[in-house]
Amino acid sequence: MPSLKDLKNRITSVKNTRKITKAMQMVAAAKLRRAQEAAEAARPYAARMEAVVNGLAASVAGSDSAPRLLAGTGADKVHLLVVMTGERGLAGGFNSSIVKLARAHAQELLTAGKTVKILTVGKKGREQLKRDMSEHMVGHVDMAEIKRIGYDTARDIARLVMARFDAGEFDVATIFFNRFQSVISQVPTAQQIIPAPVADVADTGAVYDYEPSEEAILADLLPRSIATQIFTALLENNASFNGAQMSAMDNATRNAGDMIDKLTIEFNRSRQAVITNELIEIISGAEAL
Repeated sequence: MPSLKDLKNRITSVKNTRKITKAMQMVAAAKLRRAQEAAEAARPYAARMEAVVNGLAASVAGSDSAPRLLAGTGADKVHLLVVMTGERGLAGGFNSSIVKLARAHAQELLTAGKTVKILTVGKKGREQLKRDMSEHMVGHVDMAEIKRIGYDTARDIARLVMARFDAGEFDVATIFFNRFQSVISQVPTAQQIIPAPVADVADTGAVYDYEPSEEAILADLLPRSIATQIFTALLENNASFNGAQMSAMDNATRNAGDMIDKLTIEFNRSRQAVITNELIEIISGAEAL
């Protein structure tokens, strides 16, 4: 049985831990509001960009003059997985859920005889994937110094990915991230960005003449679209991380409170037992006299 001193030290330690988790919960809650607003504000822009690209791409898809980012390389052999996670942990299953989805996708491709290359964005994804997929990892983007996610950050990542594509290093690129739904719900998402997927566009009967041509517009628009998709994913990830961390720290604070209650009861019982034994010894000594 633990001594009274040990129990008191454990209670003090758990109380200190509860102060830390409570503080982290409050910080995450403060950041979440801004992060959620940024993610929600970016969604209409990303959706409109996708609609414009789809409208243009539908008319040139399959033609010899289609931009390479739309037409692809004509092969489906080498896949680049861009796995975007957080720089920090203590956020429940936020990082592991993204890595799990990316790992499952990679295994599926490898089973099909494809070549897989992994580019990680965020330290936690790199740490988890290097344990069993280090031979497939080809690069890493360090986000530790990025205090606030901006479009410039996404554009730099997009340029890195497109440079590898122009160099012939892969045929298909897919990004992995968590899409924010609520504080307790983040959805692991895989989204192909190269070649740009073309969705079916409803025929409105309208005919448009473009100046310059659709191909020229797409050549300029597609790199922006890729950067926008990465930017949106980073914002979704940021909101998801803060939501997951707030929820995780709330659970940790509650668990610490429950542990303090149990340890306090055990401490009081042990102290009562010690006092009872001392009284018995005093009474026994008095009777002996």
